[in-house]
Amino acid sequence: MPPRRSVAYLLPLLFLQLLSPVLAAPLKPLPDRITAVLSAPDLSRGFWGIEIVSLSPDGKADKASGKILYSQNADKLFTPASNTKLFTTAAALALIGPDYKFRTTVETTGTLDRYGRLNGDLVLVGHGDPNLSGRELPYDLRTQRNEDPIQALEALADALVQKGVKFVDGDIVADDSYFAFERYGEGWSQDDLVWADGAPVSALTINDNVVFVNILPADRAGEKAFVSVKPFAEYYRLDNRIITTPAGTPRKFFVNREPGSTTLTLWGNMPLDDAGANEALAIEDPAEFAAGLFRQLLEKRGIIVYGRERTHHTELATLSTFSVSAIAPSHGGSDGQSRPLNNDRPITLASYESKPLLQDVRVINKVSQNLHAEILLRLLGRERGNSGTIEGGLEVLRGFLTQAGISSDEYNFYDGSGLSRQNLVTPHAIVQLLRYASTQPWGADYKATFPLAGIDGSLADRFNAPRLQSRIMAKTGSLGGVKALSGYATTDTGQSVAFSIMSNNFNLPAKRVTNAIDELVKAIVEDGPAQ
Repeated sequence: MPPRRSVAYLLPLLFLQLLSPVLAAPLKPLPDRITAVLSAPDLSRGFWGIEIVSLSPDGKADKASGKILYSQNADKLFTPASNTKLFTTAAALALIGPDYKFRTTVETTGTLDRYGRLNGDLVLVGHGDPNLSGRELPYDLRTQRNEDPIQALEALADALVQKGVKFVDGDIVADDSYFAFERYGEGWSQDDLVWADGAPVSALTINDNVVFVNILPADRAGEKAFVSVKPFAEYYRLDNRIITTPAGTPRKFFVNREPGSTTLTLWGNMPLDDAGANEALAIEDPAEFAAGLFRQLLEKRGIIVYGRERTHHTELATLSTFSVSAIAPSHGGSDGQSRPLNNDRPITLASYESKPLLQDVRVINKVSQNLHAEILLRLLGRERGNSGTIEGGLEVLRGFLTQAGISSDEYNFYDGSGLSRQNLVTPHAIVQLLRYASTQPWGADYKATFPLAGIDGSLADRFNAPRLQSRIMAKTGSLGGVKALSGYATTDTGQSVAFSIMSNNFNLPAKRVTNAIDELVKAIVEDGPAQ
């Protein structure tokens, strides 16, 4: 039996335990903690920009807030990658509003007789709804899709059947003229255009303007792998050269589509025991895709179409021939007015209404959805500016940022998503945007769309320690040689801060830079008493 300890012996030990936090080494000042992270030789070769600013205890900016806790190159211009979305989504919530709803319609200038014969064209009109897809809303922890990526189009086709349409003597027209035919942003990489990240932008967007390509091994080695496409398998011509290889061999395959082409070339190998692969590949012309798919859905329901499929675009060049005052702002997205194809006033045969805009802003910021951010930029131009173009949206954005107290020499944007390599912004401008947002009526909604540390979106697998979870709400950004993280955090002492951390021009593995940014954020959170 071990010897018993006297009370007199135990009291000093208890006292030392209580005193140990006081005797612990004092926490180094925040600048020293940040320097300790960035002093690593491999990190010092890149270009870093940081600004950290205090907010009031309730997380808002006021006269007592705004103290700069740390600043490094905060006035220098950086490529922001997807931190660009912070500006686009803030402007959309402020100027268009969280309750805005998109409306997709099926219209005609013809007549429908008692035999179900439509004497005229059937026009599918898009007003920018980004969620004509199988995406489940509201977003909850992760992106979820149901098994029907074209459910909205099917609902419109069903409505036409209920309306009594049996024959269409005219054409099936897909009209995306609500925005200009301006599919890609300036400074986008050609490599991105094949994949979902670089999907073309359109006012008529079906299934995020991608098709899902599923690749499975054949039954025997030496045979071609099985490739299927969903939805609308007929849109692309497949040149499948992927060969099934013996079990245990490595999987390696490639996909190529030349710009302007509707041929997908796939080559490489897939082992017999492979579970298969799924890739989301961008389509070429969203309206053309929608026209062909909609006709297929109508014919599946017994509606006979005598005409052909065609598209109706607003060419960018036609807008530039008019003066600014000649192009009137539209209110088409929320009240259902559409751009007619001719002087005859169209009638609406069927319509589909979206969820409120706030739900899509949540998707954009949580998972960094490029296409939806680009739609928002054009929507700003169409609803609050002079045209549904990139430049129209950027002009509105510039006015909003001036109102937010951000100088025009602190940014230069070419798109709304951050895919452009030509975008530039200072860390100070980002922090000023975050401070401004925290004072606005829409600020709480805006903040709630950010990824939550260790919980969801692009931060689901970062800051997983219990003491960090949910205390950081921030937007990620990533391109080759670019990493960024900007948002809000609550420190150990309860201080609310807005921060922006940007890294450019590194040639390290992306994971190394991400880890360094995470260490910087931990240094922000792990603060001591106010100095």
